[in-house]
Amino acid sequence: MVKKGMSLLLIGLMVGSLAWAQPGERYILDVPYVPTPEVVVDAMLAMGQVTKDDILYDLGSGDGRIPIAAAVRFGTKGLGVDLDPARVREAKENAVKARVEDHVRFFEGDLFDVDLTEATVITLYLFPEVNMELRPRLMQLAPGTRVISHNYDMGDWVPDQVKKVDVPGGREHTVYLWKISAK
Repeated sequence: MVKKGMSLLLIGLMVGSLAWAQPGERYILDVPYVPTPEVVVDAMLAMGQVTKDDILYDLGSGDGRIPIAAAVRFGTKGLGVDLDPARVREAKENAVKARVEDHVRFFEGDLFDVDLTEATVITLYLFPEVNMELRPRLMQLAPGTRVISHNYDMGDWVPDQVKKVDVPGGREHTVYLWKISAK
């Protein structure tokens, strides 16, 4: 019980210590790293109908599991960006282990500075506030681009599809899909 209480306290301190900027300013820190369960990765790729012809951008890519899974399964080209250099190193190592380093690239950077125009699929597992700040840029993408978010919506932007995913031994997760329509 003490271990569980300490874990919850540490999680609370981590989340509580995130420094949020004022409206219109950048976030000083992004979201904490929480890996997307494989069953949720599967649901995200299926909902997005990801194929070898897609270019998948994962914003806040962590260990790179989403672009790597798409590259392994479909031959999809992918790009991941993360603020944490340790996560970027891990993602690059994971790509080499999966033998898809020729299909995916990972780099350390601010997801708000990434040129998204090449992407045909964008995946996210970010806090709602970050999603909302990204939303105007996402809505300007080419028609047909798919935006897939794990657990967090985009406010009043109605998703094209919502799916509940049961994670074995865990809680229910939600996956949201938006398809960018013609202006």
